[in-house]
Amino acid sequence: MFEAAELEHKVAKADYKREEETLRRDLLAVQRALGQRPRFPVLILIAGVEGAGKSETVHLLNEWMDPRFIEVSGFGLPTEEEAAHPPMWRFWRALPPKGRIGVFFGAWHTIPILERVLGRLSAGDFAARMEEIMRLERMLAQEGVLLLKYWFHLSKAQQKRRIKALEKDRETSWKVTRYDRKLFEHYDDFIAVCEPFVRETSTAEAPWTVVPAADDRYRALFVGRHLLAALRARLDAPEPPAAAPAPAATVPDKVNVIRALELRQAMSREDYERRLAEVQGRLARATRHKRYGRISVVAVFEGNDAAGKGGAIRRLAAALDPRAYRIVPVAAPSEEERAQPYLWRFWRHVPRPGRLTIFDRSWYGRVLVERVEGFAAEPDWRRAYAEINDFEAQLAGHGAVVAKFWLAISKDEQHRRFKDREATPFKQHKITAEDWRNREKWDAYEAAVCEMVERTSTREAPWTLVEADNKLHARVKVIATLADRLEVALKAAK
Repeated sequence: MFEAAELEHKVAKADYKREEETLRRDLLAVQRALGQRPRFPVLILIAGVEGAGKSETVHLLNEWMDPRFIEVSGFGLPTEEEAAHPPMWRFWRALPPKGRIGVFFGAWHTIPILERVLGRLSAGDFAARMEEIMRLERMLAQEGVLLLKYWFHLSKAQQKRRIKALEKDRETSWKVTRYDRKLFEHYDDFIAVCEPFVRETSTAEAPWTVVPAADDRYRALFVGRHLLAALRARLDAPEPPAAAPAPAATVPDKVNVIRALELRQAMSREDYERRLAEVQGRLARATRHKRYGRISVVAVFEGNDAAGKGGAIRRLAAALDPRAYRIVPVAAPSEEERAQPYLWRFWRHVPRPGRLTIFDRSWYGRVLVERVEGFAAEPDWRRAYAEINDFEAQLAGHGAVVAKFWLAISKDEQHRRFKDREATPFKQHKITAEDWRNREKWDAYEAAVCEMVERTSTREAPWTLVEADNKLHARVKVIATLADRLEVALKAAK
C-alpha cells in the first residue's frame, strides 16, 4: 500500500512559496474558528519511517499555526512513572481538550511495532495490540475527537539517499544517529511489520493518510492541505442532536439481580464490632504484605442514594495507611472534564503499584445517570459497556485488583433514610430536592443497574452486590470482599 508514496513527487520552490502563504493564512483561520467554538478536539498522530521528515513537519505546524494552542507530546520508551501504569495511561493524560490541537509524535503504535520488528512480540500478541489500538481509536472518534493519522513514508532507496545527504553536509550530519543507522539495517523487517499494521488499523473512524516524504516541499504542502481540508469539513458539519432521556424499562423478575437480593441481612452491633475488627485487620495486613508493592487496587463504589457508600468507604479507609490510598469523589463533570472523552477524568487517577484508589461513584455514570437522565444518547451509553470492560481489562492486565461494589437498598429503606437526614441537622446537607426527584425514576434506574451488572461483571472485574438495608452488614461485606480479593492477588503476585 506504499507504492504511490514511493513515486517521485516534486514541487518547485516558487510554487511552494506561493501556496505556503495561502495555506498559513487558511490554517490560522480554521484554528481560530476551532478555538472560538470548541466543539471537538483535534489529535494528530505523526508516524512512519525514520528520516521521512516527521520532526520537520511538527516544527512546520508550529510555525504555520498559533503554537499557543497546539500541544506537542513526544513518546519514546516509557519513563519509570509511565511504566508503573497501564500502557495507555500516558496517552490519555496528554489528550487535547475541545478547541485545541494535540500532536502525538509517536503514540500507542510505536512500542508494539518496534517490539514486533525486534522479535520481542509474537504475531498473536501483536494482533491483540492492534485490536486494542483500534478499539481506543474508535472510542476517541465516537467521543468526537478529530483523529488525523499521518504515516510518513520513504522507499528503502529514498531513505538511504536521505541519510547519505544528511551525513555529507556538516550542518546536518548531527541529525543522523547510530539509532537511525541501526533502524535502516532493519528497513525490510520494519516495512514487513508496518505495511499490514497500517492496512489493518486504517479504519473508517480513523484512517491512515500515507505521506510521500521524499521531497520536503511536497511533503509539507501535502500535510498542510490535508489538515486544512479535514478541519474545514468538521467545522462545517452539523452538530449532533441532543440526547433524549431513556424510557423507563421493566426488567423481568427472572433477570432482575437486584430484586433477587435479600436486602435486610441480620447483624447485631456486637457481631459487627467483632467482625469489623477482624476484616479490617485482614485488609491492613494485606496492604502491608511484602508483595503488595507489585499490585495496585481500584475500588469502585456505586449504589442507590443513601445506600451507605460513604460509611463503607470510611470504615475501609480506617484500615489503611493514609499515605497509600486516595479517595476520588465523582460528581457532575467540570468544564475541563466535559472537554475530554468521558473516561479521561478516571484515567488520570489510576494508581501505581502499592497504591489504592477509591472511586466514590465512577465511570458507570455513563450507563446509569447519563442513560436515565438523557445526558448521553443511546448509542453512546450502549457502546460504553464494551469501552468500560476494555478499560478495566487494561487495569487488571497491568496488575490491578478491580473491586466493584453496588450497595442496594429497598425503596422503603431509602425513604426512611431520606426522612432521617431531613430531621437531623448534621445530616441535612446530604439530602437535596434532586434526591427526591430521582426516586420517581426508581424503576428506570433499577433496569439500568441490572443491565450494567449483566454487561460489565467480568472475570477481571466482577461486581459484588451488597445487601445494604443493614449498614452494619454492608460495611463488613465490603471490607471482607476486598480483603479476599487482595489475598488472592498477593498469592499470585510474582
